[in-house]
Amino acid sequence: MYFPAAIFIESGKAYGVTLPDIPGCNTAGDTLEEAMGNIQDAVELILEDATEKPVASSLEAYKDDPVYHDAVWALAKIDLGFMDLRTVRVNITMPAGTLEEIDRTAKGRGLSRSAFLVRAARHEMAT
Repeated sequence: MYFPAAIFIESGKAYGVTLPDIPGCNTAGDTLEEAMGNIQDAVELILEDATEKPVASSLEAYKDDPVYHDAVWALAKIDLGFMDLRTVRVNITMPAGTLEEIDRTAKGRGLSRSAFLVRAARHEMAT
């Protein structure tokens, strides 16, 4: 989903980015590329406890808002998949010995196989 992103440029300093449709969602970077690259992390941080997905406005929605008078606009592609907390059944294939190691380790940590695999996947995706 694409959200309007208000970009504020401070000459010789940094680039600030605000997503008006997601209150409190702000980020920055030394370069425009860095600031735009930080948007997804900022969205995930601000929405980590949210229960409803935000709705994107059109770029024109904020054109007369004095708060954004000095902004340059862009569309930021935001992946809101992290907000989908439904559980789904999956079928995966792995060596039997690996599955036994997973089960043994999960049990030792007081986790189910599913919880262990989710934690491992999240850890791996974060690096």
